Amino acid sequence: MSEDDQRPPERARRLPRAVRERQILDAAVQVFSRHGYHAASMDEISDVAGVSKPMIYTYLGSKEDLFGACIRREATRLLEAIQAGVQPDLPPDMQLWHGLRSFYRFVAEYRESWTVLHRQALTVGGAFAAEITDMRVRAIQLVAALVVSAGTRKGVGEQAEFSGEGLSAALVGAAESLADWALDHPDISDGVLASWLMNLVWLGFNDLIEGEVWKPSE
Repeated sequence: MSEDDQRPPERARRLPRAVRERQILDAAVQVFSRHGYHAASMDEISDVAGVSKPMIYTYLGSKEDLFGACIRREATRLLEAIQAGVQPDLPPDMQLWHGLRSFYRFVAEYRESWTVLHRQALTVGGAFAAEITDMRVRAIQLVAALVVSAGTRKGVGEQAEFSGEGLSAALVGAAESLADWALDHPDISDGVLASWLMNLVWLGFNDLIEGEVWKPSE
């Protein structure tokens, strides 16, 4: 009998709790992204993870608990990826550009994560949608801090503070819409996507900071 034959099957192996939970969450994200929350089955998640259903319940709780854990983990991973890309020693516009590149790189590399976060969780609603709202608020705050920083450098910090949060919410919404579009256009690089959004949005921020404000004609 070979060594491989003597090795216990995957389901029977004892792994550290953190490793087992990651294994289950990875499988759950895959299944939830494919079918949505309601149609996804714990049987399929069990099969993909290579663990028994009782083990899933023991480690991460019910299907609802498992979906919530997926949202929290993927939201944390996404925000950490964005924050890691924002290099504080650079000017605000370059910080934002690098942050956007990191965002689009994450969406391209972790399509299933983005699908669960931006499509499935919002469709289910309730507490799950609230988790996504919290993630979006943190992203808006990150962008608003860059806008205020740029305005302060130009001597118009008060004006930037007044409009920064609202404009940052618009930028985050545009970034999310472009991310959805980019899923169907994988040939467009993260750098190009980030540059498109900077040209669309940041130039408007810069004009505002410089005092160039559009007004409707009488």
